[in-house]
Amino acid sequence: MLKRYLTTRDYGETSIIIRKSEFIGYVKHVETEEEAIAFIDSIKKKHWDATHNCSAYVIGEHDQIQKANDDGEPSGTAGKPILEVIKKQQLKDTCIVVTRYFGGILLGAGGLIRAYGQTASEAIKAAGVIERVLHTVIDINIDYTWLGKIENELNNRAYRIKDIEYLDRVTIHVLVEEGNEENFINWIIDLTNGQAKVTRKDQIYVDIPYEQKDA
Repeated sequence: MLKRYLTTRDYGETSIIIRKSEFIGYVKHVETEEEAIAFIDSIKKKHWDATHNCSAYVIGEHDQIQKANDDGEPSGTAGKPILEVIKKQQLKDTCIVVTRYFGGILLGAGGLIRAYGQTASEAIKAAGVIERVLHTVIDINIDYTWLGKIENELNNRAYRIKDIEYLDRVTIHVLVEEGNEENFINWIIDLTNGQAKVTRKDQIYVDIPYEQKDA
């Protein structure tokens, strides 16, 4: 699993007018090619009367799946610029569809490339970019007398508390960034004079807002 990667939030859309043609950009977070195809098909169904519904997507931990579709526009003027925007911003698991309603003025190859790229960029801005950072869930099982102190120390060091379980003893489920587990465990053991039972659990991604670059 990657320690961290960039992707879009779940969904976003935008609309811009370029020389009387309307370009509508849609972006969606997808994790399989089937999800990407279903999203593209849904936009095509929604805009069945559009001149073009061009698309691109990148999927996989190592960008194994990359597809672009010009949907009737001149080859390389629509799907490829959309794909290049995704790749330039280093986004994973992202699908973009740009719908065009022709306004009667030809844009030329260069104009189309700029229009589709700009719409894709604006759609990504509308969705927002997040950084997914791999964390390990670490359980701290302690007597109730330690609860206040541990909570304060975790908050002071900006650790994320996933939740707290109150039974005969308290279990605090803490999210610790991958690679820092040993230091964290040793710190907790020292802090509680060895009275805490500390256990590693599953690994999950934590979404963190990310300031994206202009494409």
